[in-house]
Order: sequence, then C-alpha cells, then structure tokens
Amino acid sequence: MEFESASPAIVKSIKQRELLNCWLRLYARHDRLPKFEDYLPERIADEADDLVYYTVHGAGELPRFTIDSDGTRMSSAYGTTGKGRYLDEYLGAKLEPIVMPIYYECVRRRLPVYTISKVSDLYGRKVDYERLLMPFSDGAGVNRILASLKTISDEGGFEIRNLMRGNDVLPEYVLRSVIERDLFHKLPGRIAPGDTIEFV
Repeated sequence: MEFESASPAIVKSIKQRELLNCWLRLYARHDRLPKFEDYLPERIADEADDLVYYTVHGAGELPRFTIDSDGTRMSSAYGTTGKGRYLDEYLGAKLEPIVMPIYYECVRRRLPVYTISKVSDLYGRKVDYERLLMPFSDGAGVNRILASLKTISDEGGFEIRNLMRGNDVLPEYVLRSVIERDLFHKLPGRIAPGDTIEFV
C-alpha cells in the first residue's frame, strides 16, 4: 500500500490533532524540523499511556529505533514492554515488515506520518489502530520520533491485552499517509474591538 499525500485534517483523534498542532507550530515558526526539547504540548501528561518515544540511529535507508519509553496501554497491546530494545527486534518477524516501513518513511520524508490499521482483539472484535509519528531533529537529520497510538472500536469495549499479537490475523492498513500539505497551524480567529458582528 502506497503512502498518500495528506493535510493535518486527516487525523481523526482530537488528542492526536492537538499533539500535531503543537508540532506544526514549531515547524512553521522555524521552517524546519523542531527540536525535541522544544516540544511542550499542554496536558501531554494526560496522553502518557498512549505515547512512545524513540531515538533514531543511523541516517541510511534502514535506520534503527530504540524504544525510550513504553506507554502502558501499548505495552498491553503488544503483550510486553519494549523499553531499551530496538523496535524491529521488539516487533518480531511477523510484524516487522508491516510496521517498520512507516517509521522508515517518517525519517526519509522528515514529515509526520499517520496510519490507520484494522486489527481484531482476542474475541474477534474489530479495532482501529491509529498511529501518528512526528519526527524531531537536533540539526543533523531525524534523531527522535514521538508516536501517538490510539485504539478505538465501533463495537464499544474491546480487549487491549495482546491486541497486536493475540491472533494469526495481521494488521490490515486502510490508510497510510504522509502529512505534507498545509504544514501550519492557524489559531481560531479572534473578534477585535470595533469589529461588526452580524446575526442572521
């Protein structure tokens, strides 16, 4: 499945959109990838369970990614913690060829990547797995990535435990996109004193 060109509006989750808007403000301000230490979204602590931080090693076609943290919900979804491990090794032979190209594309394009894949829980309930990757740089290529990982089911409740490894059915992508259009965040317009307001 190819990566499609997208704008920030493609991101469905309000929380993920807020995280992306903070990234966009920094990107637009300096017209380059933001530094990780400058990225300070409001209420980021509220999202801690769904965030995973990575350090990027190497600038070639196949960089490696060390997992620096592991959101507790995502640890449950994968069945084990991955902190301190390389992402490709943590994913294993079945998931590595499906997941790693998304991270490689984020580094190669130096832009956010957003994907939605379909998975099933242990009881066969369908779950959407929404992944937003945001790249950061200290000036020498992409050196950090922040992933926001959301799970939602139209069927209501679902079992997150071993969601990604609990059966033989691999995740199926319904969307793989690179966010490369409208790379700015416009704040809502404000009404200035003296403005005329018309009610119809």
